[in-house]
Amino acid sequence: MIIVRRETPGAAAAALAAAGLPPVLARIYAARGITSPAELDCGLAALPPFGAMLGIDRAAERLARAITRRERIVIVADYDADGATACAVGIRGLRALGAEADFLVPNRFEFGYGLTPEIVAVAAAMRPDLLITVDNGIASLDGVAAAAARGIDVLVTDHHLPGATLPAPAIIVDPNQPGCTFASKNIAGVGVMFYVLTALRARLRGSGALPARGGPHLASLLDLVALGTIADVVPLDRVNRILVRQGLDRIRAGRATAGIAALFDAAGRDTADACVADLGYAVGPRLNAAGRLADMSLGIRCLLAEDAEEARGLAAKLDRLNRERREVEASMHEDAQVLLAATGPIAGDAATLCLHQPQWHQGVVGILASRLKDRYHRPTVIFAAAQNGELRGSGRSIDGFHLRDAIDLVAKRVPGAVLRFGGHAHAAGLSITPAALADFAAAFEAVARELLDPSGLQRQLDTDGELAAGELTLELCAALRDGVWGRAFPPPAFDGVFDVLSQRSVGAGHAKLELGRGGERYDAIAFRQPLPVPARIRGVYRPEISRWKGFARIQLVLDDCRAA
Repeated sequence: MIIVRRETPGAAAAALAAAGLPPVLARIYAARGITSPAELDCGLAALPPFGAMLGIDRAAERLARAITRRERIVIVADYDADGATACAVGIRGLRALGAEADFLVPNRFEFGYGLTPEIVAVAAAMRPDLLITVDNGIASLDGVAAAAARGIDVLVTDHHLPGATLPAPAIIVDPNQPGCTFASKNIAGVGVMFYVLTALRARLRGSGALPARGGPHLASLLDLVALGTIADVVPLDRVNRILVRQGLDRIRAGRATAGIAALFDAAGRDTADACVADLGYAVGPRLNAAGRLADMSLGIRCLLAEDAEEARGLAAKLDRLNRERREVEASMHEDAQVLLAATGPIAGDAATLCLHQPQWHQGVVGILASRLKDRYHRPTVIFAAAQNGELRGSGRSIDGFHLRDAIDLVAKRVPGAVLRFGGHAHAAGLSITPAALADFAAAFEAVARELLDPSGLQRQLDTDGELAAGELTLELCAALRDGVWGRAFPPPAFDGVFDVLSQRSVGAGHAKLELGRGGERYDAIAFRQPLPVPARIRGVYRPEISRWKGFARIQLVLDDCRAA
């Protein structure tokens, strides 16, 4: 583990401080590329216009025609939180704009990912005139062709990276398609669908179907957009930070949809104090549990519920599934540790992890890949058996190793091994034949060794430096909690030297500490930290607010502690 302090451009920090930002926050934002207070404006007016998104005008025109002609629209969703929220945004928005819209979400265990010909056949029974994909479709060449053969139009809304060939005939709205100049290449699938609705409303206003400034208030969908954006762990560029901030503000103001409010309640979180961590670690996993262990239509129905009692019942089912998911994940994690101990890839300086066990659950491989990637700091792919005899894998990667491009390279080097794949730099999914597992693992390792510098395999913990005496306050903790942090805009962490005044073990092997620095005293917790802790430590920590019986105090969450 290397501890590295982030570089803070002095001029930017000074400009932010001169504009009234507290010095600590000015330093934090400057280290994340913010150079002026205007870049921190998260008002809706700061969003880029929809017109720069390639294909969106054609999409709006086709949807407007469907509304005018009373055509039937069916949304084909994905089975993760981004796909579920994108579907809910699409259904709510389209119906509010006068469309006849329904949805279909593939069961991941039966049909796999995306708009396949098999899913088109299922959708055809709903007699659609137009299919809309959300959070998928950019790689669905065969599915789009199958729909066209049945006389069904397709609108692809996606954010994944396209392959060499785009699906045709289809209208495509994907900021990552060639020729698209939209300001954000990082917007999630739910954000793309939200933008399509804004373009459709503008089209209906322009045609006179809606009053010039009339129609539904689409901002009411932003709590869903915020949830999908955070749960999909997309980079938080300015566009995504605005969407998340606006959604959080609605949740805190008591204007969340019934489903999101119910999911907060099921997780034991207070909507009035909602933060990004609630979306990412409490609400998102409960929604995702439906797609991992059962059928994501349960999650989508929760997000579409108008009645609070109905939403609470559905959220309770999702909560039970999430508890089951945790048990499955724990068992798979134990299996993985046994497998790694037996094969010793880390001890052998392997650059990647590629694991499979016959009994592993297909819906949980992505979580296990993420856990192992975090623990060992290696690009990781985990495979499970699919019902069709294939192995379906989910991968997670570290900075500096573009996972989707790496799998593409493996597919070219080992023809026939990779049947299908897609994804991003940090996450990807794929299918292979069981016989190709060893060849895939070897080729994946070879690609990583070529593309990764050995230093890239050493975990780096970035900090925002030390806090001076008097800077670590409840006000600072509240400001940090209120921020929109995530991938590519990381939550602040600090480092410092502390005396360990007391220590005890709590929970499942966590260290509860009292730390001292000068005349200051702080509660702290280090998760999965064995005792004893050295009497004097250098700690990397995130300051949080701990509440007990109505009292608020600072608690330091230690990400790393070592003898000073």
